[in-house]
Amino acid sequence: MEGYAMTPEDMERGLENSLVDSGPVYKTTVTAVAERKASRGWLWRLCGVLLIAALCAAAALLFAWCQHGRLATMQDGMEPQLEIFIGAKDTHNALKQIAGNAKAAIHLEGEYNPNLTTDTVQWRKDDGQAFSQGGFKLQGNQIVIPHTGLFFVYSQASFRVKCNGPGERTTPLSHVIWRYSDSIGVKGNLLSGVRSVCQQNYGNAESSIGEGWYNAVYLSAVFQLNEGDKLWTETNRLTDVEPEQGKNFFGVFAL
Repeated sequence: MEGYAMTPEDMERGLENSLVDSGPVYKTTVTAVAERKASRGWLWRLCGVLLIAALCAAAALLFAWCQHGRLATMQDGMEPQLEIFIGAKDTHNALKQIAGNAKAAIHLEGEYNPNLTTDTVQWRKDDGQAFSQGGFKLQGNQIVIPHTGLFFVYSQASFRVKCNGPGERTTPLSHVIWRYSDSIGVKGNLLSGVRSVCQQNYGNAESSIGEGWYNAVYLSAVFQLNEGDKLWTETNRLTDVEPEQGKNFFGVFAL
């Protein structure tokens, strides 16, 4: 019998026959492996997306918490410092000194002059202790904010009212700071304060009737303001506003 040598063609045919004979099992195995790989890949991608979303949410919460803490700390630290000047004779000097340390600040003095306006206190930036620096503008009796950031806003309106006697009913004193921002599109009440009038305990002290009763409405707080925002005041009982220099002021300084 003659010897037989297997050729490469015979080996290939044998391999093909083997794969054909075990076709269903082989195809099922390959398909299962491919499906497991695809499932794992999809699961890893989902985990990655969820991880990124969680990190973004945590970063946003951390930023908001830090900003809130910074704002609260600034306000808690600044307000007691300024509150002690209410009613003091050196209020203007103290406020000017604090604001003068800021890179951007404006401090205005005001009075009610019916010859100039009949509906508001008129603010001035070039009189007495008034000044402006760092880009602040006074336009149309409104303060224009020069850039976006945190600002300390404050104002005081002083009144001297003649009280006629016990039980007198009069309109309370009010002083309001308004804000207009292009991002909001409408004006909003930024700060407001109200004081009752002629609430003295007269008793038998009839000699106090007819005397001038003095009080001041002071406002202050820290706010996040935007470039171009406009701030202005609204005060009632304008004819009772104290005309003495240094009694009425309006200011803002950057933190």
